[in-house]
Amino acid sequence: MSRTDLPEKFIERMKRQLPESEWEAFFAIYDEPPKKGVRVNTLKCPVETFEKIFPLPKKRVPWEADGFLVEAEKTGAHPYHAAGVYYSQEPSAMCAAPLLDVQKGERVLDLCAAPGGKSTKLAAAMQGEGILVLNEPVYSRAQILSSNVERMGITNALVLSAYPEELSAVFLRYFDKILVDAPCSGEGMFRKNAEEALREWSEENVALCAKRQSGILDEATKMLRVGGRLVYSTCTFSYEEDEGQVCDYLKRHPEMRLLKSEKLYPHKVEGEGHFCALFEKVDGEETCFVRPIKRKVSQASERLYRTFEKKFFNTTFAENLYEAGGMLYALPDDMPDWKHLKVVRAGVRLGEIKNVRFEPSHSLAMCAPIRRCKNVVHLSLDDPRVEKYLHGEEIEEDMMKISDGWCVVAVDGFILGLGRAVRERIKNHLPKGLRKK
Repeated sequence: MSRTDLPEKFIERMKRQLPESEWEAFFAIYDEPPKKGVRVNTLKCPVETFEKIFPLPKKRVPWEADGFLVEAEKTGAHPYHAAGVYYSQEPSAMCAAPLLDVQKGERVLDLCAAPGGKSTKLAAAMQGEGILVLNEPVYSRAQILSSNVERMGITNALVLSAYPEELSAVFLRYFDKILVDAPCSGEGMFRKNAEEALREWSEENVALCAKRQSGILDEATKMLRVGGRLVYSTCTFSYEEDEGQVCDYLKRHPEMRLLKSEKLYPHKVEGEGHFCALFEKVDGEETCFVRPIKRKVSQASERLYRTFEKKFFNTTFAENLYEAGGMLYALPDDMPDWKHLKVVRAGVRLGEIKNVRFEPSHSLAMCAPIRRCKNVVHLSLDDPRVEKYLHGEEIEEDMMKISDGWCVVAVDGFILGLGRAVRERIKNHLPKGLRKK
């Protein structure tokens, strides 16, 4: 896009909002291509390792220790992306999640989570300890979120598709940390998603977004415990959705105090537009009635899974089993009872009980630490079998290196998915929807 594509009313407002000395620099940004970034998934790869193995030119993102600016056009096509080594994310969007300072063992909610960039950062900070609830009201977007949770190997997440008021009825005063990356008018994304963002923008839509954001924040506040922290973020510049929203929120909620806020402009940073505000809940009732969900698995199903587990892993992988609809799941400790909410993903989907046998799922492979897997097909990045596997084809392997049966296929030590070894052939079990065209 170019600056000539910008809505006239948006131009007028930004001229009122910015000093005249910054006008030219701000509008000139829209004649340049958007910045691109990736964030390392530290659940699978240390940052120091990523710097050594990732072959594309890159430099660090100042506000995110795990983030890099990259020049590549298609980072999503790289095998490391398929393995969940990194998440492609716009650099400025990386500023929100670190503000929460999430710790291991906490209860954390990402209320408007799809497609999952901020969610997966929260998960990396938790390192598999604690409860991470990720919510997206639009079910089709919740499925995309769930797919990213799977690819990144997150084991302690509950992915839901519910409206905020449905969640607050279940999770009253439950969470230590909440992220509200609210639906907004998207002005900060004009350069990145020009066609969609410009088509949907209007002053009326700005007002509608501000009203919707107020309601979302009110419901989020109900779910935060006293002493807990909340981050509100948008990718827009409008006062009504940013600074004005913060002021109105504090008037409605005297139990909340503002700790910090920041606004990123694309002519000042290497990224798009973003706004963040950090709050703390300093007063209110402390009672929480959320209970853990009860364990539910038949003896026959557990026996089938444990038989598989002994052959597939060096040590026990799943402690808390849960069975529903013929599927087995591994739930984190103290997984909350989700009542009647629509569940998209719970913990790790281990696999399916099928014809009196256990068949593992892609989710199990993506969450499995490779050091604990007995049967591994080790491939290097330059091995042509990597692309063959990602296209859904069978690959060959020396049976002196692997045993018949279920195995994982890995590139440079990062698991890509499942296979089944049969007479020097690895039958491909990568889900069809994830295979390269």
